Amino acid sequence: MDAIILQTLNGLDKGSAYALIALGLTLIFGTLGVVNFAHGALFMIGAFCAVTLQKILTLSHTVIDETRTDFLGNPMKVDVPYIYEWFGESTGNAIIDWSVPLAIILAIPVMIVLGVVMERGLIKHFYKRPHADQILVTFGLAIVLQEIVKYFYGANPIPAPAPDALDGVFDFGAMLGFDANTITYPLWRLVYFLFSAVIICAVFAFLQFTTFGMVVRAGMADRETVGLLGINIDKRFTIMFGIAAAVAGLAGVMYAPINSPNYHMGMDFLVISFVVVVVGGMGSLPGAVLAGFVLGILEAFASMTVVTDFFPGINNIVIYLVAVLILLTRPRGLLGRKGVMED
Repeated sequence: MDAIILQTLNGLDKGSAYALIALGLTLIFGTLGVVNFAHGALFMIGAFCAVTLQKILTLSHTVIDETRTDFLGNPMKVDVPYIYEWFGESTGNAIIDWSVPLAIILAIPVMIVLGVVMERGLIKHFYKRPHADQILVTFGLAIVLQEIVKYFYGANPIPAPAPDALDGVFDFGAMLGFDANTITYPLWRLVYFLFSAVIICAVFAFLQFTTFGMVVRAGMADRETVGLLGINIDKRFTIMFGIAAAVAGLAGVMYAPINSPNYHMGMDFLVISFVVVVVGGMGSLPGAVLAGFVLGILEAFASMTVVTDFFPGINNIVIYLVAVLILLTRPRGLLGRKGVMED
């Protein structure tokens, strides 16, 4: 039972990342009809927003500390972050400690602007081009963004630790009646799952209950008719591209303590996220979320030792095997709509 609970938690953790990235992908495809292979790079840039804020907050200058001396008895030179002088050492340490959650404030405008610039500057020219052209140009853009990050931040992973208060473990065993420390799980991963759930619910609420979202959904169903009503649907779709980029960026920010950001992390998630989108159904937002969590849980259970002992390596291919089986029985995916990507 404890193994089942732990693997379910692992699955929800992985599924959270898959669902968030796939949700942004589906938003872009559902509104603009663009297959965006640069979406994984947006996830990676979000993670580096956390790294960037951490570096900014720890910028320091050298001062002479008269209270400390070296082995010769001379006052020592120490590096003091500027934030200590602005807010005091105690508050400054707290701000640095919480730099990852605070990076959300930085990531939202950065990712929205980046998404709008991408859509207006490049992707809008490929709306009516074949999907193969869209894949090539967005994949090339992903490589360019990846190399830019590599140039400025280097090739090695850069740690972005979670706040000390959220860096421990949560004892599920004690909560469920098991012995203490029987079932423990990293607290930050639970925070990531809850954060993902909030973002997913917020996106669905925005599309379902706001006038802007209702117009966007109408445009997704019949773009021409909405345009004939005098609504600038292209402008709204551009904004949705920015929102989708922000969703991917926020997923990356909060994932930074789980997997230290590196320049190729976007590519690591890209293929899986597209599999999630296809399994869920192209253009289906509920399908993307459902498939993300389902495939995350399946991958987690396939990683159990009792499974890999019988089927070595199954954890690396189970997502693709399930995708093949689902597409053989349901070619449009779990919740796919008729006519999407069907010529």
